[in-house]
Amino acid sequence: MVTRTEEAARPTHAEAHVVRRPREMLASATLESLALGAGSVAFVITAVVAMVVFRFQEAPISGPGSVGGFIAIVGAVVAVCAYLAGWYLVRRRARRSGGGTTVQLSMGTRIADAIDIAAIALAHALIALLGWLMLADVIERAFQDAPVFGLPLVVLSATASAVTAYFVFFSAIHMTPSNLSSVLLVFLVLGALTSMLTASDPHWWKDNLSALGMTNDLSAMAFNLTLIVAGIVVTAIARYATSGLPVDDARGLRLVRGGLIVIGVCLTCVGIFPVDRFFVVHNSVATGMCVVFAAIVIGIRWWIPRIPGAFVALGYIFLAVVAVLAVLFAVGYYTLTAVELVAAILIFSWIILFIRNAGAIEQDSMRKAEIAAAIRMT
Repeated sequence: MVTRTEEAARPTHAEAHVVRRPREMLASATLESLALGAGSVAFVITAVVAMVVFRFQEAPISGPGSVGGFIAIVGAVVAVCAYLAGWYLVRRRARRSGGGTTVQLSMGTRIADAIDIAAIALAHALIALLGWLMLADVIERAFQDAPVFGLPLVVLSATASAVTAYFVFFSAIHMTPSNLSSVLLVFLVLGALTSMLTASDPHWWKDNLSALGMTNDLSAMAFNLTLIVAGIVVTAIARYATSGLPVDDARGLRLVRGGLIVIGVCLTCVGIFPVDRFFVVHNSVATGMCVVFAAIVIGIRWWIPRIPGAFVALGYIFLAVVAVLAVLFAVGYYTLTAVELVAAILIFSWIILFIRNAGAIEQDSMRKAEIAAAIRMT
């Protein structure tokens, strides 16, 4: 007989397509070898491409035709390839561990999995793209007007590509809900910083946070694309972070999962519908996201009774802080940008902490199931 706790400890087939659990991972030495292999392949290919593109001629560190721009673009492409390679390895491993059997998934599940995989791969690609661009800009400021000569250019480009491939491949094969939340955090920070630093209006903050997405420049593209991809990643997190939670009432779990999915969809819509062109829609989905978040925070203690009390209390504190800031904005003490920025930080901090707490609950249930199984065998 299989108890609910033991059943919760088993990964679902859909989960194996995108994320995996620590107990399913390959040997550490094997993982290192595979990641190093991915990095080596990226090094060789990028070196050849750099030779063809630059022909061993010098190039600036940052800006048009620079080595920084080349590394960023190549890094984004390499990130997508490395993630898909790692995902394929995880999927093949899951099939082998299942005895070669394949579970037929519904068309809706397949489409959702494909969207999740594409969004997570794109998030890694944008992290590589924005990260290398920002690093190149910082180095350019430190070495103003300094060129990069032909041979060092090839070596630096190949090395940066290899580093990208190594870490993204490693991220893919270790992709758990907790690690996915870390990817989301890094992606949001880089995307927001890029949008703020490249804004054509240096006083954008006097209006609101959504002002970053109103123009037709790089700032708006970075801001809106960050929100769209981040929203899809949040929906993926909602699906996989709650799939193994042991609960007595599945209805409460569905409410939490559904609420997080709604938050992700609303976040995506905020990026799709800029405030200057879709004022009503933009504000409606942004407000709806906050309302759904408040409902989850208030109801989670009843919907998931095993959630730690400290986490529940922290959620109440977050709501109180947002409410106080809203009042301060209403009386003219704070700008709307400050309220929106703090609210966004608190919402995503809560989501990340929820994922970590859900993972801890799941791990405890797995250990209890293993202990119970060991006792029955004695």
